[in-house]
Amino acid sequence: MSRIKGCFEQLKKQNKKALIPYVAAGDPNPDITVDLMHAMVDSGADIIELGVPFSDPMADGPVIQKASERALVYGTSLTDVLAMIKSFREKNNTTPVVLMGYLNPIEIMGYERFAKAAQEAGVDGVLTVDIPPEEAEDYVPALKAHDLDPVFLLSPTTTRERMQHICQYASGFIYYVSVKGVTGTSALDTDEVATRLKIINEVTKLPVGVGFGIKNAETAAAIGKVSEAVVVGSALVNLVEQNAHNADGNEKIIKDISQVLSSMRNALDA
Repeated sequence: MSRIKGCFEQLKKQNKKALIPYVAAGDPNPDITVDLMHAMVDSGADIIELGVPFSDPMADGPVIQKASERALVYGTSLTDVLAMIKSFREKNNTTPVVLMGYLNPIEIMGYERFAKAAQEAGVDGVLTVDIPPEEAEDYVPALKAHDLDPVFLLSPTTTRERMQHICQYASGFIYYVSVKGVTGTSALDTDEVATRLKIINEVTKLPVGVGFGIKNAETAAAIGKVSEAVVVGSALVNLVEQNAHNADGNEKIIKDISQVLSSMRNALDA
């Protein structure tokens, strides 16, 4: 059983919802990432979504675009990100880690080489934003051959027929993009999300996580009532940006992100 599947099954037994924080690896510097991953787990994260810095993050708004830019100043590569996860695994062998990024770095490395390296580093799932199932005939088998879950996106405009097609390729969980637009820019309509999730749950038995719009404990709790997981990204990356250039920036980032996640964890559990 994959770590992701095991995590969701355990949470279901406990009647709890998964909290999935996103941060960009290497942001604002490579030294913080592993310590921040451990701190997020200590603050209630169930699964970690780790962004692979990329020069053209088309699905992301300004906040996460800047995160990639800060990480790329240090030359943070896909290989570096895998090394960070390997280091994280030295102390934590249970929390699932999902890579979130774009196809270019994976294509350059090659599907088979990437999948093997990711498995060896301790990656559990891969969410590649810009690969549709029609172009994933070689990609998905390479991931599954190395016990990696391919995570796919559904959006408010995805038709039921399209959902069925996409879900045939997915495993681990489905990521529902709750707004029409890029990350960190739009208000969340909880009623609309609930309506869409009802349709998705008729199409697939996979757990569904909701992202793009979770800003605080209140929105996390609201979405947690209708989904199996909430994904929070821009709200955390904003805290990184605010402290990126401070002398004690890394320490302050870890403290601030830990406080936000703890409040979300408490709200979800309540």
